[in-house]
Amino acid sequence: MKIAQICPRYSPDIGGVETHVKEISERLVKAGHDVEVITTDPTGKLNRRDMINGVKIIRFRSFAPGNAYYFAPQIYFYLKKHNFDVIHAHSYHAFPAFFASLGAHGEKFVFTPHYHRSGHTAFRNLLHKPYRLFGGMIFSRADSVICVSEYEKKLVEADFRIEGKIVKIPNGINLKEFENLKQLGKDSKKKARKEKLLLYVGRLEEYKGVQYIIQSLPELQDFTLRVVGKGPYEAELRNMAKVFGVEGRVEWLKELSRKELLECYADADAFLMLSSHEAYGITVAEALAAGTPCIVAKGSALEEFVDGRNCVGIEMPISAKKVVKAIRDLKNGITEKGYGSKSLMDWIEVAEKTIKIYEFAIQSGSYP
Repeated sequence: MKIAQICPRYSPDIGGVETHVKEISERLVKAGHDVEVITTDPTGKLNRRDMINGVKIIRFRSFAPGNAYYFAPQIYFYLKKHNFDVIHAHSYHAFPAFFASLGAHGEKFVFTPHYHRSGHTAFRNLLHKPYRLFGGMIFSRADSVICVSEYEKKLVEADFRIEGKIVKIPNGINLKEFENLKQLGKDSKKKARKEKLLLYVGRLEEYKGVQYIIQSLPELQDFTLRVVGKGPYEAELRNMAKVFGVEGRVEWLKELSRKELLECYADADAFLMLSSHEAYGITVAEALAAGTPCIVAKGSALEEFVDGRNCVGIEMPISAKKVVKAIRDLKNGITEKGYGSKSLMDWIEVAEKTIKIYEFAIQSGSYP
């Protein structure tokens, strides 16, 4: 099959959607399919055309104020000039999927919305109401809709009332990467450290909740925090650490190699993801696969990881007081047994299930 993957950003940019598209695209190529990622680059600094691990990439300049929207009508015109068997668009919350839905001219159109209903800021949330018209058009034009969690599936069904074409395929992880990590964690610097290490991995934006971890540190004198990521909220978070007098107990890392990131998962005593908007939570899945207990915010797809033992949840609204209690409860009550890897899907299986969706759409027009 000749497949177009449409997304707001792609590697080397990082994020949940970027990871999802990269992982399935590379596996589709390994399965013998012709894959082209059509994406945007607001900066204009990346190569317009590229090839990464067999995946062809074309990037169009986009208008992306505040790293949002990624308005790039060029995607529509590009798709109109080229033929594909399947056009697979990703992310409800940016315009490339809308232009992809308009650009599909006879190809089967598959949509993975990564939908979490609201915007990441008050302003973006306000814009969600008029944008609902565009979003509704994407869903109506889709032959099949893939949701990455039961939480997302229920939101889509409630907000867009589409029936008969939604299937759930969770995000995956590379399970082989984690085969030896649990032992690495036990043999790591954990035993030699006097302090316990908290870990956050992800973009630095206000809705991700990193500020609550920093605000909890004055009450957690035997803990340090490692923050892995970058984003527009970094300067404010660094200043907050100074105001709370904990800057010496916060380590800031970015642009790590995959090996270094995996070692961070294994080395941590607890992983925290306190985001208010998530359609899945790849970093939580990876931390659990590494044998690291997790604390997550309830109220989004992150809640599906909560088992009360290896992953505990905090009720919204999040506060530093709640974080302190969760960390202390986790420290006192967590078991050595890691999160069951059987509960996590490998990207190979995700790609295989996605191919079946494409084949069903081509053969019958939609997912049965």
